[in-house]
Formats: sequence, C-alpha cells, structure tokens
Amino acid sequence: MNEPIRIANCSGFYGDRLSAAAEMVEGGSIDVLTGDWLAELTMLILARNQAKRPGGGYARTFVTQMEQVMGTCLDRGIKIVSNAGGLDPAGCAEAIAEVAAKLGLTPTIAYVSGDDLLPRLGELIEAGIDLAHFESGAPIGDVSRFITANAYLGCWGIVEALNRGADIVVTGRVTDAAVVCGPAAWHHGWSRDNWDQLAGAVVAGHVVECGAQATGGNYSFFTEVPGMTRVGFPWAEIATDGSCVIGKHDGTGGEVSIGTVTSQLLYEIGGPAYLGPDVSARFDTIQLEQVGVDRVRISGTKGEPPPPTLKVAMNEVGGFRQDLAVALTGLDVEAKAALVEEAFWAACPFGPEEYESVTTRLVRTDKSDPSTNEEAVALWRITLKDPDERKVGRAVANAVTEIALATIPGLFGVGGGPGSGHPYGVYRPALVPAELVPQHVVLVGGERTVVDSVAPRGEVHVVGGHGPMTAAPTGPTARAPIGRVVGARSGDKGGNANLGVFARNDQGWAWLDEFLTTDTLRSLLPEAAPLIIDRFRLPALRALNFVIHDLLQEGVAASTRQDAQAKSLGEWLRSRVVDIPTALLEPE
Repeated sequence: MNEPIRIANCSGFYGDRLSAAAEMVEGGSIDVLTGDWLAELTMLILARNQAKRPGGGYARTFVTQMEQVMGTCLDRGIKIVSNAGGLDPAGCAEAIAEVAAKLGLTPTIAYVSGDDLLPRLGELIEAGIDLAHFESGAPIGDVSRFITANAYLGCWGIVEALNRGADIVVTGRVTDAAVVCGPAAWHHGWSRDNWDQLAGAVVAGHVVECGAQATGGNYSFFTEVPGMTRVGFPWAEIATDGSCVIGKHDGTGGEVSIGTVTSQLLYEIGGPAYLGPDVSARFDTIQLEQVGVDRVRISGTKGEPPPPTLKVAMNEVGGFRQDLAVALTGLDVEAKAALVEEAFWAACPFGPEEYESVTTRLVRTDKSDPSTNEEAVALWRITLKDPDERKVGRAVANAVTEIALATIPGLFGVGGGPGSGHPYGVYRPALVPAELVPQHVVLVGGERTVVDSVAPRGEVHVVGGHGPMTAAPTGPTARAPIGRVVGARSGDKGGNANLGVFARNDQGWAWLDEFLTTDTLRSLLPEAAPLIIDRFRLPALRALNFVIHDLLQEGVAASTRQDAQAKSLGEWLRSRVVDIPTALLEPE
C-alpha cells in the first residue's frame, strides 16, 4: 500500500498570487505542485489574447512561476501538474522547455491536448452530434461565430503522462479537480472503475482547486480567522482509499477548519452528485473531521460511474457593449433618475428600440440623512448591447457628458470619462459523447500516445448520508441577520449562480433546513424571485445548495449585474434580517 501523496495548490485563477508556487515548494514538504488557471471566463480572455498576439493562448504567469521553482522541484522529485496550457498547451510546454534550457535543466515535459473542439464543430454536426445548449435546448446554429469550444477532459491523460516519466504536465481544458485526481490515481495505481477512490480525490481536488478559498479566503466567518492579511495556500494529502487530509504549511496565515472546507465544498456545485468525466462524486456522503490544528480529514465519499458525455464550454462573440453610470445625489432620487434617462435618450444618436438589449438600473446606495457626501449618492446605470459597434461607441457615451450641466442638480459621472464600447462574450454549454474526444499525451521532443476518454459503465447506486437528526430549536425568536448563525459561499455556473448555505452545529442545521425553503429564499433575494431555483440538501455537511437559473443571463462576460460572477450573493443573503431562535443566537 502506497503512502499518502501530498498535492499542493499554488493558483486558484489566472492572476492569483505569483509567489504562491515558491511558497508551497519552499514552505513545507509536498509531492506534487498543482494549480488552476482556467475559469470559464479565462478561456474567453485567452482567446482574445491569442487573437491579438501569437502565443497568447496560455497562462504566462505559470511559466514565470516555473522559472522560480523548477530547479527545486526537480531536485526534490516534486511533480508539477497544471491546466495553464489553456488554448495552447503545446505552446505552454514549449515555453517551459525554453525556461528549462535557460536554467540548464532537463526535465521531461508533457502536455495533454484533445479538448479543443473548435476546429471539429463542423464535422461533429455533420456526424449528427447534437450540440444544443444543454439547459435551454437552443440549437447551436452557425458555428463560425464561436471563438472557443473546449471539452472538459478527465484525469487519465495526466496519469499517462506521469506513467511515461513526465516531471511537468501541462494540460488544456480539464476539470478543475483533474489536476489533483490525476497524480493521486497515478501514485496509488487506481483503476478507472475505482469509483470511491476517484470520488475522494475529486472532492480533494474541488477543495484545493481555488487556492486560499480553502484556508480562510472568501470565508463568511473571516473575523475569527488569524493571519488573514496573508493567507497560506492549501494541500491535500490523499490516501490509497481516496480519503484525504486538507492542510496548509505551518506558520502561514489563515486556517483549515470544518467551516473553511465546508465553504469550499459548496462552491460552484449543483446537486449532490458532482458530475465529472471520470466519476460522479456524491457530495451527500462526505464526512468531515477536524483531526488537528489546520488539518481536516475528508472521508466516506462514494462514487458512481460518470455520464457517457463530456461537458463542452463554448464562447462566442456576443457583440459590443457600453456600460455607463451617473451619480444621483440627495433628494428626489427617483425623479432625478427618470429625468436622466429621458435626457440621455434625447441626446443619444440612437433610440432604445434600435438596440439589441438595453438594461437600466437604479441602484439605491444612498442613505437617509447622510452624514457624508458618499452616503447621499445613488446610481443610475445603463448597459447597451448591439452587434453594431457604432451603437455603443464614444458618441453614445458622450450623451451622458452632454446632459451634465443641463438636467439634474448634483450630477457627476462614475468610472472616468466617456470611452468606446467593448466586445463581450456569450457562454454556451453543450455535451459531446466521450468516445469522440480522446486525450492526446505528448512528451516534448518524444512520443505521442492517445488515451480513451470513455469511462467504464457500471450499476452503482449510492444512498446519501442522513446527517444529524437533532430537532430544530423552539421558543422565543429575535430579529437578526441570518448570517449570525449560517455561512454561505456563492459563485457562477455559466449563466446560473450557485448559493451554498451551511450551519455550524446540529441545531443550526435543523433550523436552516426547516426555515430556508425555496419560497423563503425568493422573498429574501427578490432579484431571484422570478427565476427557476433548485434546492439540494446536503445533511452530512449541514448544508443546502441552491442553483438560481439564468441569474447571470448569458454568462459572466455578458451579464449586466454589478456582480457578474455572483461572488457576493451569499453575503447578501447573510445580511438579510429574519426571525432566528434566540437559542441559536446565544454564544456556545
């Protein structure tokens, strides 16, 4: 039986802390260094970079980090696995090879490709593959408008690369958890139908994939966490049975607790079955245990065979947009907003009916009897979208400038002077049969192999855990923000938003489960009231997860919400005042 393998994370997104790789390599013992660079929005960003300059299709910050740590990793036998290859894993691997040559090092570098379906969309459609939007069912239409189309690959291409002696493995679009699951499956020699072990590794990968979000970052109860000014990054020590311990290097800021781990488990998920290309991990079977300072054990995770399809994330250029805002100060805010809107359209060279999309909002950030100038200010916002760039250009922005001295008192602009519009992308998910998307594993300067993406089929049916059976407290209640007794974590899932809510003890869970129905959530978050909302129970985690459909419209890049990624949705919920049993409000 192999010893556990310690897999560290050094990046939660493209743009994360540049020094994190060196911190994880130098700060303690690890076996593998990983990171996640590829949010759904990142693929669109990389496509734009690639269009502007050749070689812009991968995360260049990862190459910089390799220059910092490659020598030490080779000396210590630390493997490196990253999805920083983005749209050009071959180019990323070549850039790393150039860095190695400059440093006088000779690592074995591999890359995994096959995820890029953009050149194949036409042939897939001709072969009868239905690439309709997997939620709305809208047909794919003209494929020439897409600028990215990438299938989410699993971990077995990474396993193959490591089996062939790779020191550094770069991938394109794989699932976020694959960069952790791959090294674990390689180290422990798991087979492709070791469902529970794979599910455990996927859960470990999901916890550490977003870096410091597992160690206190973006945590509802951050005021209780020490060292928040410089939070350490996490690692997962994965055992041969798929269980793991989540931790961080000693002496670093933040904490690893049941609370921080629960929060991250709830991030960007749907139902209890967390679907992936290698395994469906059942989040309703997870058991958490605090086994030491900054050490949380995750065990009991069950797995089921995955679907026979892979998710495909596609981005298209949706057109052009202009976002404008005007400050409304003091009294008569609604009347001021109405006049500004009317005057804007009188000054605008195009009428509202000429735009593909017009979204206006009155944002009431002002306070009654304000003690500062800022507290007196509300905002009128407008977003214009159209395929014609002229309609969102500088002439349109100038319409706001034109009315500055001619309409309401106290008007001033927000966000700088008038500017040109900018292109935006529309996110579109689809499904493709796994057998049509093999993984290509290439050793730089060496051999090429192909790995099947098809998982074994099987009849495995998992029953979720029941969790604590404590009754909800009764007795007197008091009005208080719901966040006094529950935490939350929210994020984007394409055009949908997920909102995970968790209690900190058994009584709190019993009350939360009874209190926070879908109807109650609609009343607390009126913006979500007209939308379809799914509610999922995760009793073993003392948690609920809500999926709010279409809250983000056509995805992050196209959304007109102020918070286009729904990062703050959970904290908005926590700020709402409700009737809470006083027994829960009393300190433990």
